[in-house]
Amino acid sequence: MSQTPDSAVRQYIEQHRAAFLDDLSAWLRIPSVSAQPDHAPDVRRSADWLAAKLKETGFPTAEIWPTRGAPAVFAEWPCDDPQAPTVLVYGHHDVQPAAREDGWDSEPFEPVVRDGRLYARGAADDKGQVFFHTLGVRAHLAATGRSAPAVHLKLLIEGEEESGSPHFRALVEERAGRLAADAVIVSDTGMWAEDTPTVCTGMRGLAECEIHLYGPDQDIHSGSFGGAVPNPATVAARLVAALHDEHARVAIPGFYDGVVELTDRERELFAELPFDEQRWLGTAKSYAGHGEAGYSTLERIWARPTAEVNGIGGGYQGPGSKTIIPSSAMVKLTFRMVAGQDPAHVEKVVRAWAADQVPAGIRQEIAFGGATRPCLTPLDHPALQSVVRAMSRAFEQPVRFTREGGSGPAADLQEVLGAPVLFLGISVPSDGWHAPNEKVELDLLFKGVETSAYLWGELAAALRDAP
Repeated sequence: MSQTPDSAVRQYIEQHRAAFLDDLSAWLRIPSVSAQPDHAPDVRRSADWLAAKLKETGFPTAEIWPTRGAPAVFAEWPCDDPQAPTVLVYGHHDVQPAAREDGWDSEPFEPVVRDGRLYARGAADDKGQVFFHTLGVRAHLAATGRSAPAVHLKLLIEGEEESGSPHFRALVEERAGRLAADAVIVSDTGMWAEDTPTVCTGMRGLAECEIHLYGPDQDIHSGSFGGAVPNPATVAARLVAALHDEHARVAIPGFYDGVVELTDRERELFAELPFDEQRWLGTAKSYAGHGEAGYSTLERIWARPTAEVNGIGGGYQGPGSKTIIPSSAMVKLTFRMVAGQDPAHVEKVVRAWAADQVPAGIRQEIAFGGATRPCLTPLDHPALQSVVRAMSRAFEQPVRFTREGGSGPAADLQEVLGAPVLFLGISVPSDGWHAPNEKVELDLLFKGVETSAYLWGELAAALRDAP
């Protein structure tokens, strides 16, 4: 375990608090909206700003890495011990679109502090959570007297996460040698609540497809032909109805192949979280829980695979009636995958299942989009335990565990680099990612700084001793 004096870390952070917030505010003023072409120069300016600031922080290497889309930033600070482990930090510098008329109480790209909170687009997602590492590593050095971090420290901050990271995997594959690491820290996540610090241990993957069903060559009269030829809209409805069994379990043969089941300990840890089902339903704007039998709500959204109907259509959609058999229908499906599932296998079994649902006289076309693999780090992994210890020291209380129900580029880092992925974030649900009045709690932001300061020593010791 690292022996970084906690009081020295806290003193350094307090002394540099104002300057840190001034720098972060300057970065937040750059409207690096990757989804809007008009802001492409701003995304580049954001990358340039960050690279310059990382050099100022002390990183000997800080480079702009171009992609076919928006640029990423890579930085590296070698340890003076050549045997030290290597740690890569991932985040993103692009942000969601924002405008005052969307419902903001202040200009979204003019940061303002109110009641201990910093309001601005990107304050939590993700500039604030990327930037806390800059003060964290400096506090680490000041408290230990080191001239370089206790690990070989690398950063990869992409510029297209809010646009779906379309070029990220290609970038990681192309630069895999430069990015090689013993562990990856993802600082694009959050915790359960302000008074409940948590560490995420994994994310689900994602596969998506669109199924088009074609029957007659044109819409035809339902009186003249109904009951005598197959109806593609009916087939679409039957296909959707066949997606789950009576226990809300996905009924596609082979879908669950390879699934890593929850351990009893993981289920116990999930159950320890202060989860309010009714409050959660309110957030979901829904009126009842539903899902695979035998699992709690948190288990369903974090650790079980799912199949969802995202859209279904076909035939006449206008007012009144139109007595036809439609010529076509369509269904959009997504599949959330958990550790052990392979996107290629899921695509194979879905294609076979869909073909079995289609009767003679209906032509089917099914197209899959890009897939994201799931990622999971075991609870007993030494790198994960290092994050837990660092966060426990900063928050001065036990740290609990969560997973993420969504998907992200973290799985690409795990798969390409072959390194465990750990999640370190201090954002809370009320921060309003992607919403008007996005903010970050300043007390939590500086707890993130403190966690980062402890983390490098913790990881150096744990990974050096790991088998």
